[in-house]
Amino acid sequence: MKTLTTTDELAEFCQRAASQPYVTIDTEFLRERSYYSKLCLIQMALPDRGDDSAVLVDVLSGKMDLDPLFDLFRNRDVVKVFHAARQDLEIFYVEGKVFPEPFFDTQVAAMVCGFGEQAGYETLVRKIARASVDKSSRFTDWSRRPLSDKQKAYAIADVTHLRDIYEFLAKRIRKTGREKWVAEELEILTNPETYIIRPEEAWQRVKTRSTSGKFLAVVRELARFREDYAQRRNIPRSRVFKDDALLELASAKPQSPADLGRTRLLLREARKGEIAQGILDAVKAGMECAPEDWPKARPAREKAVGNEGLADLLRVLLKAKAEKFGVAQKLIASSADLDAIAAGNTDLRALKGWRRDVFGQDALRLCQGRIALSADGRSVRLVELPKAAQQDADSAA
Repeated sequence: MKTLTTTDELAEFCQRAASQPYVTIDTEFLRERSYYSKLCLIQMALPDRGDDSAVLVDVLSGKMDLDPLFDLFRNRDVVKVFHAARQDLEIFYVEGKVFPEPFFDTQVAAMVCGFGEQAGYETLVRKIARASVDKSSRFTDWSRRPLSDKQKAYAIADVTHLRDIYEFLAKRIRKTGREKWVAEELEILTNPETYIIRPEEAWQRVKTRSTSGKFLAVVRELARFREDYAQRRNIPRSRVFKDDALLELASAKPQSPADLGRTRLLLREARKGEIAQGILDAVKAGMECAPEDWPKARPAREKAVGNEGLADLLRVLLKAKAEKFGVAQKLIASSADLDAIAAGNTDLRALKGWRRDVFGQDALRLCQGRIALSADGRSVRLVELPKAAQQDADSAA
C-alpha cells in the first residue's frame, strides 16, 4: 500500500479513480478533544485489486489540499462507496461543503438486504468477503505520526474488503429492484440539515422531565450559550458544562458568581471568566423570556392507549413483513412508530415511500379492520375481511 502525502499525489490517484465505476472510501479521525471531528487519515481503494489500487491519504502531512478529492466527489460517473457514512460525510461537509455524488452506504444497503439492524463492518466482512478484521488497532490515536505497519494494515482493510461487500450488495439490490429503497435512505445523509446544529435548537438534545415553559426557557438559553461557545472554541460541549450541570443551573437559576460557586456539578473552570458570565447571562435571558416565547416541551412518545392489542398485532405484521422481504424490522418501523400508528397517527415515515408499499399500507388496513392476521403453519397470513366484518369493526371504532 502507498501513503499519499502531497496534493499532486492525491490528484494523480483521483484522476485514476475518475475512470473507474466506483471507489471505496473511509476515514480515521479524532473527536474526543474537539467539537468538530479532526480528520487524520483517508483510505481509498479502486476496483482493480492491483498492488497500487489502495492508498492511505495522510491529511496531516502539511502538504495536502483535498480539492482533488472534492472534485472526485462531484464526478457523477463514479460511485463513492462508504460504510456507515454519516460521520465521514459530516467531516467532508464541514471541510469542503461538498457531498459525494452518487454515493453508496453499505450499512444501509445491508439492512435493506436483510443483514440485520445496523450491520457492522466486521459482520459484513465475515459473511460476504469471507475474511476477518484485526481489531487490535481500533482505538489508535490517528493523529500521532509515524503510523506503524500494523496501523496502516488495519486502516487499509476498511476499504479493501469494502470492494467485495459493495459489489455483492449492489448486485443483490439490482436483482431485487430495491434501488429506490436505498436512494430514499441515502437522501437524509446528503442533506446539509442532517449535520447543521443551530445553537438556538440545541436545547432539544437535552433530556429533561419538566414540561414547565419557564424552566425550558432557561434550559434553552443555557444550551444555546454552550453550543455557541463550544463551536467557536472547537471544544466538546462537556468541556463547557455537562447536561446534568445544565439542568442543575436551570433549576437553581444562579444570579451571581457567588451562586455559581455553590453549584455542585459545575466544573471549576466554568465558575469564572467568560463561561461564568455566559451562564449568568443565559439564566437572566431565560427568566426574562415572555411566556408566549417559551419553548414547548417535546411531545411524549405516543402510547396506544386503549389499543395495546392493535399495537401488538402491528408488531406481528411488521415481523412477518420483515421476514417476507428480508429487511431489518427497525429499518421499516420502530416500536414507537407502531404505538403511534395504533394511536391514529398517520404522519409517519413508516407509512411513506417504500415503507408504505412494504408495510404501511397493510398496517393501515389492519387498523381499519379491512384485514386480519391468521396463522398459517409457522408463518403469518393476511386475510381479507368481508365487508360486513369491516362495517362491524368501523362501528366498534
